[in-house]
Amino acid sequence: MPSPYRALFDTPGTRSFTAAGFLGRMTLSMTSIGIVTMVSLITGRYGLAGALAATVALASAVLSPQISRLVDRHGQRRVLRPVTLVSAAAIAGLLLSAQQGWPDWTLFVFTACAGCVPSVGSMVRARWAAVHHSSPRLLHAAYSWESIVDEACFIVGPILSIGLCTSWFPEAGPLLATVFLVAGVFWLTAQRATEPAPHPRAHHAQGSALRSRGLQVLVVTFVATGAIFGATDVVTLAFAEEQGHQGAASLVLASYALGSCAAGVVFGMIHFKGPAARRWLVGVCAMAVSMIPLQLVGNLPLLAVALFFAGLSIAPTMVTTMALVEQHVPRANLTEGMTWTSTGLAVGVALGSSAAGWVVDAAGAGRGYLVPAVAGALAAAVAFLGYRRLRPAPQREGTGTDGRGTEDDRQEQDSRTDGSGPHGPGDTGGQAPARLA
Repeated sequence: MPSPYRALFDTPGTRSFTAAGFLGRMTLSMTSIGIVTMVSLITGRYGLAGALAATVALASAVLSPQISRLVDRHGQRRVLRPVTLVSAAAIAGLLLSAQQGWPDWTLFVFTACAGCVPSVGSMVRARWAAVHHSSPRLLHAAYSWESIVDEACFIVGPILSIGLCTSWFPEAGPLLATVFLVAGVFWLTAQRATEPAPHPRAHHAQGSALRSRGLQVLVVTFVATGAIFGATDVVTLAFAEEQGHQGAASLVLASYALGSCAAGVVFGMIHFKGPAARRWLVGVCAMAVSMIPLQLVGNLPLLAVALFFAGLSIAPTMVTTMALVEQHVPRANLTEGMTWTSTGLAVGVALGSSAAGWVVDAAGAGRGYLVPAVAGALAAAVAFLGYRRLRPAPQREGTGTDGRGTEDDRQEQDSRTDGSGPHGPGDTGGQAPARLA
């Protein structure tokens, strides 16, 4: 393992919570595409399949920030275990209703309830922050490592999910994803030594972390970015079916994740000194441009190559987003702030999956790649318009030495008479800040 990644695991417990996080995160890459594959195989309706994928993504978008806010206040173990069991029960109901051919509305009800899936990747990043909060260099490497793990999930997950659905039985992919989720969450929360201590209620800023104008830009941009991902999954599956090789869709999508994984490895080894906002803007624009070649591909091998190069911009952009959230969100609300970016992605995946499903049904898979192209253009436009909000504001004396104070933090500090207390300068409440994506 190349430096600086080797240094990440010198602390006891880090290998174990990383492995648990990988297992729990497999559901992220398996459930949505598994639902699309399952429903398309059972009913042949890509519109319904896309709408169900959109439903689970939207439900997650609504519930995930609330789950993360509870984790900030009560800890991972107390919150994650019960919500995971609720999600698992809902997925079981979805599989049963699909297998038995129950009315469509039952599919939507169970899918919506399944949206209370915790953001396992966010919880693992919170643990990394507790371990390496005093070393920005190692924390950058840790976030890059987690991006690599994310992409590894998206390499392995779709292959498992689509492969099991097509070669075993239609419900097999989502079923295995649920098993991974329960096993990963219970394994992770059993590791108490590395669990970040919860922040008392008094340490939290009034209102939501989404009050931050910088975070608002990130979330809106990520809605469009998520539409790229959701549409690409659905259209690629339909395109592979049109080519007579539906099972190969998992390999093609794996090339997309492989490109991101390779870029994440290199990105984590580089120490950047320029403004993170500029790197983020370049990354979003690169993602938008990478959607253009998809309009020209005519077969699966060319599509796999195009998606590999499109994936090169994903991991660096995601890692940079984590740094920007830290700059624009109060420390005690970082778990919630990081989850809002995931929420933006989830909303985008919902919209992209649904739109792509209807376009495929109406005009075929070839036309479906227009959906991620339009989404990429919207992401770039929002990034350009909101760039000024993301540039770091000048830091006044007394706002801390790490450059993470936000405008809301400074206003809150100004309202205090002596600048002390749980939100005083440089204070983290005796705990490492929790961060997640």
